[in-house]
Amino acid sequence: MARLRVAVRTRHVASVGGAWAGRAASALLGLLVAAGAAFAADPGFPAPSGDPSVLPSGARLDRVFDGGCRLTEGVATSPDGMVYFSDITFTKFCKDPSGKYDQAGNIWKYDPKSRQATIFRSPSGMSNGMKFDAEGNLIIAEGADFGGRRLVKTDMKTGKSYILSGLYNGQPYNALNDLSIDERGRVYFTDPRYLGWEPMNQPVQAVYRLDPDGKVTRLITDAGKPNGVQVSPDQKTLYVLAHDNGAHDFLGQGETSQKGLMGCLAYDLSPDGTVSNRREIIDWLPNDGGDGMTVDTEGNLYIAVRSEAAPGVYVYTPQGKQLAYIPTGKELPTNVAFGYGDDGNVLYLASGKSLYTIRLAKRGYHLPARTG
Repeated sequence: MARLRVAVRTRHVASVGGAWAGRAASALLGLLVAAGAAFAADPGFPAPSGDPSVLPSGARLDRVFDGGCRLTEGVATSPDGMVYFSDITFTKFCKDPSGKYDQAGNIWKYDPKSRQATIFRSPSGMSNGMKFDAEGNLIIAEGADFGGRRLVKTDMKTGKSYILSGLYNGQPYNALNDLSIDERGRVYFTDPRYLGWEPMNQPVQAVYRLDPDGKVTRLITDAGKPNGVQVSPDQKTLYVLAHDNGAHDFLGQGETSQKGLMGCLAYDLSPDGTVSNRREIIDWLPNDGGDGMTVDTEGNLYIAVRSEAAPGVYVYTPQGKQLAYIPTGKELPTNVAFGYGDDGNVLYLASGKSLYTIRLAKRGYHLPARTG
């Protein structure tokens, strides 16, 4: 794939030449998109609104990548500034150029300095949620639809990958979706099912905990269909996004399903990794609820909400009070992550087949780095 080192900001395209200039700009932008190159463009979404302590004046979403097949997901930022995200290539929709063969999923790597995006891994195991651990390893939740249905660690120094967990009670998982990591190195991951031809081998859609010694515990079974998961910066709360769309695969034309719980649940998280005191701090019914989320250093929640009525990133206090809203037009967002260093207040958003950025007033929380 050729790398085009051209940065385009469509809102500043000159009007010289009238319609011809507009067509030329559109053609150039289309070339960049087709090539998988990154750029900067105003997506034309409504302006964000909310508390200025979160959302500074003039903040807006920029599209920096638009080369996914159907759905970008699992955006994860590395301590070196690189940004990784999943390109979930649903086999029902994403084929090779001949239309004969299914795509096998991609993980993209985006460089904010060069504004270039390149394939990091393909096939991806149908990667979904991803996070970097305290040692700088990439932890990946692989889903179904010919995916791995497992939790994988990639050593970013060697490139080698290791299966952290592929079975529970001797059976495959349903379809791993998202994950979070606490400061003791424990990984919390969700296992719902939204699509895939594979059987559902687990009796419940649950949240699991992987301990550093390799032991896996089925931790939460009362979260409906769990999707996003996040440990609070003070390590005292585990948030789970319940997103029960009522189906385990794509529905046929004209078919509808009965939605279940659509809310943000909070659990007290004990030092030993157990949870208690389940409560619902946000209720999104009758609309669809949250998908992925992250937190800033003050513990505020940034949630990608897949509400067809008003999709976008919603910012909440730890108690569920809304602080800000970053709309995504008619596009349904999936996941968010903060950058590092000078970009510690840059929020990256995976939505549609794209990757977006917006610079906020708060800085994101990251695990303290650990070596050795």
